[in-house]
Amino acid sequence: MAVNIEDRISFLEKKLENIDFSYKYDEVGVVLSVGDGVATVVGLNKVQAGELVEFENNILGLALNLEENSVGVVIFGEYSNIKEGSIVKRTDRIACINVGEGLLGRVIDPFGVPMDEKGDIQGEMFSMPLERKAPEVLFREPVNEPMQNGIKAIDSMIPKGRGQRELIIGDRQTGKTSIAIDTIINQKKFYDEGNPVYCIYVAIG
Repeated sequence: MAVNIEDRISFLEKKLENIDFSYKYDEVGVVLSVGDGVATVVGLNKVQAGELVEFENNILGLALNLEENSVGVVIFGEYSNIKEGSIVKRTDRIACINVGEGLLGRVIDPFGVPMDEKGDIQGEMFSMPLERKAPEVLFREPVNEPMQNGIKAIDSMIPKGRGQRELIIGDRQTGKTSIAIDTIINQKKFYDEGNPVYCIYVAIG
């Protein structure tokens, strides 16, 4: 039986048209050491500062300290199962969080996942990187409205304005957190008056 070469070539060309020749590969590294929630990883030569990385047990980490031959990764989660020699891979995603007015009154983790058992976050949300440059002073709204924190001793000595940055500094167990929480509680009257002060409390450590 004679074989038509042109028909065979046409048949093979059609078959080749449906083949996907694209490929994807993951850049992986190896844990060199781990301790106190921080892992030293080698092999992630192209990782970016602030990029999320993923360990073998689906625990995420944040690449922060970029050295010449290694990367310092902060581990988000239980790190007891992460050992020397564990595999780490890049995600090509800079750590971001969704923000919006729907977050008001909610409790979330560093990735924006609700922890208060009140369901999903509602409303329009915007993705913002966790690490970003603060606006320069010239581009900020002017501070022209006073704000009281409700503690008479502080309000009488230290003038403060809405939008102003104020540092609370002192030794441990001297009441710094109590001042911040009392200030948040004392803003309720402005909310009732329809002129709310938006208070966001971030617990670190």
